[in-house]
Amino acid sequence: MATTYDTLRADIITAMKARDSATTTALRTADAAIKRAAMDANKDVDEALAIATIRKAVKNLADAKAEFEKGGRADLVAANAAEIAILERYLPKALDPAKLDALVTAAIAETGAASKKEMGKVIAALKKHPDVALIDFGAVSKLVQARLP
Repeated sequence: MATTYDTLRADIITAMKARDSATTTALRTADAAIKRAAMDANKDVDEALAIATIRKAVKNLADAKAEFEKGGRADLVAANAAEIAILERYLPKALDPAKLDALVTAAIAETGAASKKEMGKVIAALKKHPDVALIDFGAVSKLVQARLP
């Protein structure tokens, strides 16, 4: 089975042959970010690194899109939305809200967290979970804050 990174690299070639400049640019940017992250971490590209880097790129694009919306730049909003759609194809499907809720509840019980000051313990416990690649820690943060006094 091809890794996410291998699929991305193959799709760059496909997009270049199809003369799809928007897709080519988005994928090349992601490829460069993954390579840079691997060099910074001084390790080879693996599935977790590729997914984390793509997820970070999507988050940055979403943040920029929100700022462009505030500034009334519809052209840049559309460009960012298109790039987000391209990159999201390489991310695994996130956990459904019910399962995420159950994981947060279990992590709070496991760590014995009683206040927001202990939120780090809950997040650390979730980072050890086998489904860590599927967990949206932004959503987890909101759930934990809502649960802890």
